[in-house]
Amino acid sequence: MNFELNEDQQMLRDMLRQFLAQRYGFAERVAASRSELGYRPEIWSAFGEELGLLGATVPAAHGGLGGGVVEQLVIMEELGRALVLEPIAETLFHGAWLLEKAGGAAGGLLADVAAGKARLAIAIGEPQMRYDYQDIAATAERTANGWRLNGQKSVVIAAPWASHLIVAARTSGAVGDAAGISLFLVPANAAGLAMHPYPTIDGRRGADVILSDVELGADALLGGEGQGFDLLEELRDRAVAAQAAEAAGLLDRLLQDTVAYTQQRQQFGQPIASFQVLQHRMVDMYMHVELTRAAALLATLKLDAPAEERARAASSAKATVAEACRFVGQNAVQLHGGMGMTDELPIGHYFKRATQIEGEFGTADWHLARRASLG
Repeated sequence: MNFELNEDQQMLRDMLRQFLAQRYGFAERVAASRSELGYRPEIWSAFGEELGLLGATVPAAHGGLGGGVVEQLVIMEELGRALVLEPIAETLFHGAWLLEKAGGAAGGLLADVAAGKARLAIAIGEPQMRYDYQDIAATAERTANGWRLNGQKSVVIAAPWASHLIVAARTSGAVGDAAGISLFLVPANAAGLAMHPYPTIDGRRGADVILSDVELGADALLGGEGQGFDLLEELRDRAVAAQAAEAAGLLDRLLQDTVAYTQQRQQFGQPIASFQVLQHRMVDMYMHVELTRAAALLATLKLDAPAEERARAASSAKATVAEACRFVGQNAVQLHGGMGMTDELPIGHYFKRATQIEGEFGTADWHLARRASLG
């Protein structure tokens, strides 16, 4: 596959890479992950105000730069390479995309996203669910003034950081029906909304969310009533493509750090990088990194294709990325020896993020079954 970034996309990549190298040091990231807050507000502000990064794919009419899927690819690969904690994917590539699709009153919040004034989280999963969105059981009932939400959401990534949640709830039908699922914009401080936050293995934050008679206005509904399922399916594919790009940057960093370590580590009076068996291992790691990069590119370029074509590319990418995360991550740790298991080196933190990516938005087995069902 022949693919080259245009001049503007190369500038975006280089600008972001330089910024992260100067302002997003490993020690500061570890300190942020261990703090109660879990991220650095000054970095978030810099992403929005200095770089304009948070408006990269927001339409120009709402204060953004109007970029597309390739800009998403570029940004996510660099965020993965630097192991960024901040919820940029959840806010910009998941939440803001849904707001744009919904239109209407959501436009004002889109402008806040681009300016760095809003952070979003997507509340889909529930305790009884796996990865099938038609199993959503949370409910939304009409009231005289709008809507009333009840239910539970599990492992809502970035929820403790969010100013708003986008909640999937059932407005009609029974659990197991694809029809009848709607999306709602819910302020994180809404009355009746309770969060139980916790750190995740990769240093981010998640929360279980309880909705108890949460009252919302009529304009909280995003898109058409009962038409959220198709949006969620497309969102999954977009999230998988974004995460594949992140994995490409992350795994490349794991490979580069491993090669550098084996060139320094001495055994029997010579660098262990000179041992042929380890050279073969690192070549295999390199092949997985390149497969991940190709899968991410294909999934990204298919995001605007018809639904089945888009889903095939996304599920194929997920299976490829999951295998690569396990192979590259485990071999990077093994080739580092005991040092690979410590928190003092970046390697362990990258491995944890790779492990998290492996199972997010559906496991490899789930996506392989989905891919097979699509023909």
